[in-house]
Amino acid sequence: MLLINSLFLVNLFMKKILIIGGGAMGSAFSVPCIDNNNKVFITEPYSQRFIKNLSSKNIFHSGLKINLSKKLIFKKYAKELFFEKYDLIVIALSLSGINFVSKELKKYKVKSPVLVLTKGLKYEKKNKKITTISQTLLKNIPKLNVSVLKGPCLAKELARKNQTSVIIANKNIKIAKLLGKMISTKYYLIEYSKDVIGVEICSAIKNIYSMIIGSGLSLNKSSSLFQKSLLEMKYITRQLKGKEETVLSLAGVGDLYVSAAGGRNSKMGNYLGQGFTFKSAKKKFMANDTVEGEQLVREIAPFILKKFNSKKIPLMFRMIRAILKNKKFSI
Repeated sequence: MLLINSLFLVNLFMKKILIIGGGAMGSAFSVPCIDNNNKVFITEPYSQRFIKNLSSKNIFHSGLKINLSKKLIFKKYAKELFFEKYDLIVIALSLSGINFVSKELKKYKVKSPVLVLTKGLKYEKKNKKITTISQTLLKNIPKLNVSVLKGPCLAKELARKNQTSVIIANKNIKIAKLLGKMISTKYYLIEYSKDVIGVEICSAIKNIYSMIIGSGLSLNKSSSLFQKSLLEMKYITRQLKGKEETVLSLAGVGDLYVSAAGGRNSKMGNYLGQGFTFKSAKKKFMANDTVEGEQLVREIAPFILKKFNSKKIPLMFRMIRAILKNKKFSI
């Protein structure tokens, strides 16, 4: 109750947000935060390119191809960052940065609410189980107040203030709604869920299924693959202790639609549908692109192949085989 009351006061008086991660999504997320009259800071631990972008006079982001608001305050990543108090800390790093930021938050005893934009799942070899990002953070910092934000959001469209709808999940729905009030605008619309695990699972595995749908090469075939993908997503979400109905939310079907309609995963799927193997397509057409679906396949395949019935999720098994064995993908 104390945390909820403090967040309520934050919404009335103090709105100080730190975004960790200066890539396209983290930087685009600053736009509605600033438009909702928050004082927004952004930092970038790794990329010299984005550090240069965000610290420049015009704040031109080379990934978004847009000048960000001059109200956005860039801070060099250093331990001193965490000596300040924030009303919200937003994690917008790649999946590989989650362990890093988790250790940093623990080291500096951060007590601010945390909102995770990062999408992905991790496979714990020692425990032989799949964990979500929120579970990874809570494992290291049990008392951390973690919410996750997912949904069909292309960074370039958000940065240009195109209408965007996303979903915030927290086991305490009141906290999720208070965070939503802090960042929502007329063009940035928020829905809410208590199914944190389900939202994270859907937002991750849709990257694999968007490759599958992209392989269809025609509307007829792709629409059929879309329907079959949703059935498999329901099964996987249920098996991993998420709620089946979450697949029909913005984190599931909404995000899947955006990724399948246009994105790197769908683009790779198109090449696979043409008969290229993953390695040949990557080398020839997408050498400099990150394909999140492929990364996720390599991360969770050991668990999926051992724990799941191939007859229940045949599309997923075929995509895993195509990527791990570098075989042609066929339906």
